[in-house]
Parts: sequence; C-alpha cells; structure tokens
Amino acid sequence: MKENTGIKIFCLFAAAYFISNLFRGVNVAFAPFLIEELQLTATSLGLLTSIYFIAFALFQLPAGLALDKWGPKRTHAFLLCICAIGGLIYALADSFTGLLVGRILIGIGIAVGLAGSILIYTQNFPLARLPMLTGLTVAIGGLGGVVVGAPLTFALEYFHWSTITIVISMVTAVIAVSIWVLLPDTHTSHQLSFKAQCQGTIKIFKTPTFWRWVSLPAATGGMFYAAHTLWVRHYMAEVLQYSPAEIAGYVSLIGISMVLGTASTGLLARRVEALGISLHYFSGIGMLSFMLIQFLLILEVPVPAVITWFVFGFAGSSWTVNFASGAEIFPAHILGRVTTSYNVVFFSSIFLTQLLIGYILDMWDKLPNGQYPAIAHMTAWSFFLAIQTITAIIFFWPRPLKVDPQRFD
Repeated sequence: MKENTGIKIFCLFAAAYFISNLFRGVNVAFAPFLIEELQLTATSLGLLTSIYFIAFALFQLPAGLALDKWGPKRTHAFLLCICAIGGLIYALADSFTGLLVGRILIGIGIAVGLAGSILIYTQNFPLARLPMLTGLTVAIGGLGGVVVGAPLTFALEYFHWSTITIVISMVTAVIAVSIWVLLPDTHTSHQLSFKAQCQGTIKIFKTPTFWRWVSLPAATGGMFYAAHTLWVRHYMAEVLQYSPAEIAGYVSLIGISMVLGTASTGLLARRVEALGISLHYFSGIGMLSFMLIQFLLILEVPVPAVITWFVFGFAGSSWTVNFASGAEIFPAHILGRVTTSYNVVFFSSIFLTQLLIGYILDMWDKLPNGQYPAIAHMTAWSFFLAIQTITAIIFFWPRPLKVDPQRFD
C-alpha cells in the first residue's frame, strides 16, 4: 500500500471518530439552552442525550454484519451520511420529538466509528502497527470530549447551538464523501448470516465469564460517559458552585485527561502484563481509582479541583484496556462477536445511567433559581457508585477468568 493512501485512511477515519465523540458530548454545553428554549425537564434532557447511546448499542449487530459484507469504507461512509442527516434534523427541530429523532440517527450514524477504523487498519497496514494506530485514533477521538468544554462554550457566546450543529453536520458529510471518493476498497466480503451471528451472540450472553468481564467496565464507563456528556456540568454548578468559566475549563480538563489516560494505559498495559499482572486486573485497578474519586466527590473531601477532575478523566478511561483482555479470555474465532456484545452492554449502560440520573433528579423540586438541590445529585451519584461497587465484587471474584473454547465451536 502507498504511504499516501495510508495517511488518507488514518486521517479520515480518525477525523470521523473525532466527530462521533463531538456529537456524543455536545449536549453538555447545549443543555442550558435546550432547557430554556424547550422547557425540558431533567428526565427529558437525560433521555435526549442518552438515546444516542441506546441507538448506538442496538445497531451494533446489523452494523457488524454490514462491515463484514460491504467493508469499512462503504459502511462508514454511508452511516456518516445518516449521522449528518440526523444532525440537521436535530439542529432544525422545534420540538422534543424532532430532537429525539435527530439524536437517534446520530447514534446510528457513528455506530462503526472505532470498529470500522480497526477493520480498515487491519486490511491496509501491517498488524504490528495496529496498537499504535488504534491508540492514536482513540486519542484523537477523545479530543472531541475536550472541544465540548471550553471551546464549545466559547463558540456558544457567538453562535446559536443549532448553527453549530449544522456546521458539525456539514463537516460530517464532507468526511463521508471523502471516505467514499478518496479511499480504495480493499474489503473481501465474508458470508455470515444474521441468524448465525445472533446465535453466537446469544451463546456469549449466556456465558457467566462474559458478565464478569464486562460488569465493572459497563458500570464505570456508564457513569463516566453519563457524567462527562451531560451531568457533570450540572454537578459542578449545583453541588460544587463552580462558575461557568470554571465548569467549561474542567469539562475540557476531563477530556484532555481521558485522552492521556487512554494513550498511557495502552502503552503501559503490555509492560505491566510482563510483570505478571493481567490486563483484566490492570484495567480493574484503574476503574477502582475512578470509583474512589467519585467517593471523594460525594463526601466533599477537599481535594484540589484540578487533581480531582484530572483523575476523574484519566481513571474514567481505564475500561478501554479491558477490550484487549478479551483476547486472553475468549477464543480468537469469536472475538468479533464478543466485542459487539461488549458494546451492546456498555452503551446500554450509558443510556440507562444517563436517563436514570435525570429521573432521580426529578424526584426533587427545583430551587427558585431553577437548579436542583445538591442532595439530589449526591443521591444519584451515590446510587450508581453502589452499583459500581457490586460489579467490582463480581469483576474481581477470585476464580479463573476463562471459557471452554469447545463451547463456541
């Protein structure tokens, strides 16, 4: 493969993953405007933001089939067009229903962001480069979480949220067309029926080891993304009494530390494994750190805010290492379906966490200033920390984390 073609592939797929992360978190900055213009409740806002994640999760199986049949180039380009259409519907909507439809299409449209990137890299680069390319893609995508902080807040001082959404949608469409026109199609179709993939997925879901493996990442990742893409801004404002400028800065800090956490833990993982610590437990240690920082926030322990939110983002990304540990647990010929199943559970967890936080907040009456009382937020965060604690016990249960390969023959 020509080096120029390789650069195009990486740049376009990394840019698409950046857009997916940007769309994922825009409501953290849009929320005050949506609440004011459409009179949304916390439950409605939680549903509006989290519907993206459930749409993403439910589309994983058909998206996986599309990747196998038509390849990452055509599948990703087509779905990015769906994402762009969803963004335009979202921007032009004048009702909650319109916003909801837009978010659903956006979630479907970026369903193969990382999976498509990994697949096209394996088809066009030496396998030895795959960890580096994947890590760089995730890091670039994570910058989308940085942009939804201070940069997006700054932009909202000059432009309406709908205008910004239209611009993002147009950029998405340009990336989609560029992928379709500029990249070669190197995919070889694989014949795998939807029925066969569903049968394999059902067998995975019936395996207790799978649930041990995915339990804590789903719980901590669900809380991290539910917070970072929406509720952490409200927690900062209504519990910690931060100013708007401080909130924007700390939201960006979370995004930056998440990028650093993803990159550094990926680089350290194999070295730690050489010391006899499995990827499963290495990622678990990071997720326990994320639980600890939540515990300190709930107890209002006086830790410097910069340290608190840096660790929040850095440790919140620890679940990503757990993907690699799947190769140590499951046979190679089912890893694709295992990853798909992982995504279904993981993104469903984000959806439920984001939605239920809004539901818990609505159990309290708003204060005269339109905010929710601090106890409402602390109750919601405590509830989900308790769930993470239960899943941590399951995750670290002292039994070998292996499956019988013959079960999946």
